[in-house]
Amino acid sequence: MSEQPESAAALTAALIAEETSRADHPDVAAIPDRVAGLGGDAVTLRSAFAVGGKGMLGVMFGLGIIDEFPRVAGLVLAPDIQETFGISDTAVLGMIGLVGVMLVLTTLPAASLGDRFRRTRLVAWSSIALGGITALTGATPNAFLMGLCLALGGVGVGTRLPNGSSLLADNYPIRSRARIFAIEGAGRPLGQFSGPLAVGGLAAIIGGTEAWRWVFVAIAVPITLLGIAAMLLREPERGRFEREELLGIDESLEPIDEGPVPLSAAFARLRKGQSFYFLAVGIGVLGFALASVPGLVSLLLEDSYGYGAYTRGWMLALSWSLSIVSIPFAGARAEHLMRTNPPAVLRLMGALLLAYGMFTVVALRFDSIALLIGFYALANACQSAAFVLTAPIVASVVPPRLRSQAFALVGLYVFLMGGFFGNLLAGAMSDAWGQRTALTVVVPPAAIIGAAFVARASRSVQHDMALVAADLREENEEMRRAAHTTDHPAVQVRSLDCSYGRVQVLFGCELDVATGETVALVGTNGSGKSTLLKTISGLMLPDRGVVRYHGRTITYADAEYRFAKGIVLVRGGDGVFPGLSVRENLVVSMTMLGLDHTEETARIAKILEIFPQLTDRMEQRAGSLSGGQRQMLALARALVHEPDVLIIDELSLGLAPVVVQALIEVIERLRERNQTMIIVEQSLNIALSIADRVVLLEKGRTRLMGTPDELRANGEIFDAMFLGGAAHVGGTS
Repeated sequence: MSEQPESAAALTAALIAEETSRADHPDVAAIPDRVAGLGGDAVTLRSAFAVGGKGMLGVMFGLGIIDEFPRVAGLVLAPDIQETFGISDTAVLGMIGLVGVMLVLTTLPAASLGDRFRRTRLVAWSSIALGGITALTGATPNAFLMGLCLALGGVGVGTRLPNGSSLLADNYPIRSRARIFAIEGAGRPLGQFSGPLAVGGLAAIIGGTEAWRWVFVAIAVPITLLGIAAMLLREPERGRFEREELLGIDESLEPIDEGPVPLSAAFARLRKGQSFYFLAVGIGVLGFALASVPGLVSLLLEDSYGYGAYTRGWMLALSWSLSIVSIPFAGARAEHLMRTNPPAVLRLMGALLLAYGMFTVVALRFDSIALLIGFYALANACQSAAFVLTAPIVASVVPPRLRSQAFALVGLYVFLMGGFFGNLLAGAMSDAWGQRTALTVVVPPAAIIGAAFVARASRSVQHDMALVAADLREENEEMRRAAHTTDHPAVQVRSLDCSYGRVQVLFGCELDVATGETVALVGTNGSGKSTLLKTISGLMLPDRGVVRYHGRTITYADAEYRFAKGIVLVRGGDGVFPGLSVRENLVVSMTMLGLDHTEETARIAKILEIFPQLTDRMEQRAGSLSGGQRQMLALARALVHEPDVLIIDELSLGLAPVVVQALIEVIERLRERNQTMIIVEQSLNIALSIADRVVLLEKGRTRLMGTPDELRANGEIFDAMFLGGAAHVGGTS
């Protein structure tokens, strides 16, 4: 008896070890070798501009510069703002940190809007709005309203960042993207270099502690002009260059119709990508340092050295001077590595983040202002170069459909996880112990942990790039098939991988269900049947693969959308409200349909034709029904919606044979009505008797499929179901 727990523990340990190994070392051999952007010759900037033009990059570069000015103004003029409103270090840093909060609240909705509207228009209008808000900032009478204006200013930046990056990725060839992103990325340090000079210079010329108000008004002008210029930009096609390289261009093919991607679905799906997830978390951890350092350095220059706004301005400008040099080098290096060794890009990024932490701490050890600014400039050069490497990686490991959301999610991790809370933490430490101590405590752990996460992301980057390529190939194949027929399957599943945490359940599942067809899913416990149903109905998001409904991609659509379109799931177990009567259960099920009393009565009458056993029990409490009657009521609650596709999980589980026979008769009546159905059934004999086709799942893979007659003649399905004879087939043992 004592051996059983020990064996169970050993089995559990072996399972965990196997899943950990699988997650850390993905099966790259199972993925197509050819990846967009890997290998091949470099693309010159001249060639890139010949394809995508200079306008898109020029506007985004200009906005990258000028977007920094409002935030830089808040940092450089922080002591003057403190004097005007009489607030503490914590208050002024928290007020500036509100920009990050609003940016976080904006980026994901803005990215979602970018899927529905022209991204160029979103960038344009948000920039024009930012110009107006920036002008209003200078007129605020108190700290609260100024913080509100700064926060609202984050809306414009939060809208531009994800959509602007997505536009650049779709507008320029793959092998030029690293340099394109480097040029655009240089706008940020150039803005931080020129911003303090412009802000400090303007404040000195205007004079007085209230000069900061006119500085904000002046900044609003170029922001508004660039927003107007963005109106003239052309909207590029998503994923054009990936399709061109992997598949060629076929103008005769119509794009596959895609349903909406809710924010929650995009967030959940992107987190499943190992390389993207670890990269985003690493950047988020680093955000604790990135957000707080500039503000505290500005306060240090004022408190410890007594410098005024103009002096602080040109000193902070010098601290970004080396970034203008480091970014082009990083872009060129990244472009080479993206073609030859993509994981090395993330390892280089991790090393640069460590160098940023080291140089920042070294800078704080010096009282000499020249050495302090010099080492701080080296630190900024490292972190600027590191961030340039982020964009080409994100564009490569994320499907084109989700790029805007991916860039938005990176911003969310930086500004919410690190930016706002990092500012508050560092500000509180600064008030208590001074700026040098606060930075020494915050920066090193953030740099080390952030670099570790980024380095971890390098393990799976090439695997994730290959998955994107495989999905594009599958989509192209479906486009070619659809070009020769209008007969789309009611439900189509391709290359579906699903997992619960680190435990993968489905491996490349395939399934087609024609309109009016009944398909039974069979397999042993744990084979993935219920997981497949959840994925089709929207209760679970896949790690990769695609789900289509009558030719329309619904992979990322939520369950409510699919339900409204006609995909209705009857889950296993008691799918009824036990405290309500049978009639009340049916009426409640129709609540969301907006039917009048006459229509509700008519639908209930139709249901009773299918389930005559419920006719005499309409006023009986559902909890007092037998198991078979509750299952009939659960089916009835689904059928009142008149579903296009009815999905039933565990039709006959735990029911007596006489009840099962009644349910089989119900299924037969539904088949006669041409109802499309997907049914999970434990009993192979029942599955063979009710289905037009039977699909066997084994260890998360589609193993066998065919008509009942074909499978009866094939003894392999009986071996798999009853004898475990298929356990070694297909490399699934």
